[in-house]
Amino acid sequence: MLVLSRKKNESIMIGDHIEVKILSVDGDQVKLGIVAPKSVTVHRSEVFEAIQAQNKEALSVAPSFLEQFKKK
Repeated sequence: MLVLSRKKNESIMIGDHIEVKILSVDGDQVKLGIVAPKSVTVHRSEVFEAIQAQNKEALSVAPSFLEQFKKK
């Protein structure tokens, strides 16, 4: 893990096209702004984990359900 220190209004670059800006610091809360191409998805980690869990659940469809679906 790379650890960097930044102050308000400073930023870091990830690759050539993603910039993470420090918008404000208030106590233990930091507000970030992320500038990235529209082709790059950006999610909070808890949202990303929920999406991953839903995707795994969708893949674990019972074979009997698929057979019923084919009959219709």
